[in-house]
Amino acid sequence: MEDPALTARVARDGPQLIHWVARVPDVRAAAASLAAQGIDRGEVIQASRATPGGLLQWQITVRADGQRLFDGCLPTLIQWGDTHPAASMPESGVTLQSLDPSGTPTPLPCAAPATARAWCNPPVKPGPARLSALLQTPKGPITLHSRKTSS
Repeated sequence: MEDPALTARVARDGPQLIHWVARVPDVRAAAASLAAQGIDRGEVIQASRATPGGLLQWQITVRADGQRLFDGCLPTLIQWGDTHPAASMPESGVTLQSLDPSGTPTPLPCAAPATARAWCNPPVKPGPARLSALLQTPKGPITLHSRKTSS
């Protein structure tokens, strides 16, 4: 969190969604598609980490300036290697029911091939950019937001 305004907002309002990551089948093609639309999602870097379940490998977009685009509503892009980390995680009882990036200045550009377009061009509601996630938990549904609202 190198953004002073974001840091101040989190200090004032408490924890909140600030960004998200979208899995795509070809991160280089997805980043190139965004670049063709004038959006710099960042350099594609390769990363890995040893885990008790084996080596995790991935490619991910990283902006040199660390900026979140569209106020965090445009995701960082990731392409997992042969092993996805969720494969070795214990069941938590929490599932993502929906993710709503809304109020972006323009519809989110679609950077993924047709097989991975779920994050592309969701219905955009008027207003400031905001990210909302609905989670189903063992204690019932909860909604997280990137900003507090007056309603």
